[in-house]
Amino acid sequence: MSEDLKAEIERLKAENDALKNKKSSSGSLSFKVSEKGALSVYGMGRFPVTLYKEQWMKLLNVAEDIKKFIDENNDRLKTKE
Repeated sequence: MSEDLKAEIERLKAENDALKNKKSSSGSLSFKVSEKGALSVYGMGRFPVTLYKEQWMKLLNVAEDIKKFIDENNDRLKTKE
């Protein structure tokens, strides 16, 4: 294997590790419009949460109800670590 190829592999490994660390340590969410025109939220888990606009609006309209439900059922709900 040539030295140039070895150097390129090492550079790509370092870049990949940096991207993995950035993703896991940032804890931030990111958004993308899917091919079908839905809104995908990345950073919640292994897979994105994807809903259409009206579904997101419906969910956002009951955000306080969701928070109240979580508070009322806190002892039965699990936290992902």
